[in-house]
Amino acid sequence: MPDISGFGLRLRLVASVTFPNGIELTQFADDADPFDVPSQQVADKAMGLNGDLITWKKANPITPTINLVPASEDDRNMAVLLENNRVGRGKQGARDVITLTGIYPDGSTKTFSNGVITDGMPANGVASAGRLKSKAYAFAFENISGT
Repeated sequence: MPDISGFGLRLRLVASVTFPNGIELTQFADDADPFDVPSQQVADKAMGLNGDLITWKKANPITPTINLVPASEDDRNMAVLLENNRVGRGKQGARDVITLTGIYPDGSTKTFSNGVITDGMPANGVASAGRLKSKAYAFAFENISGT
């Protein structure tokens, strides 16, 4: 019988400038998908004038999102990564190159490489339920490999 439990997931993140020795993420949110890897388009299609199907391969980034418990140590570390890579008037970003490895409960791994942080919440939001909103951090990677 397959066991598809996600309990015990760990993520190891290495950022070339901000966290060159790497950090481990385990404090995942309870009200959003802890680690989401959306579907990826690998080909596109069209129809020619006379109804012929035309297809071509298409490169797209791999875009996982991590949702963390707000104000946790993991969230604080990710907030540092986000801020270090944010650019603005008079502010240069760190230009971190990121590697993210998912270590699953069954021992398998997926390593996302040559990536950047693309999105994150720069401050804590408050939900109508009276609690802090879980913090989402999104990335874009060039490649993925795994065991």
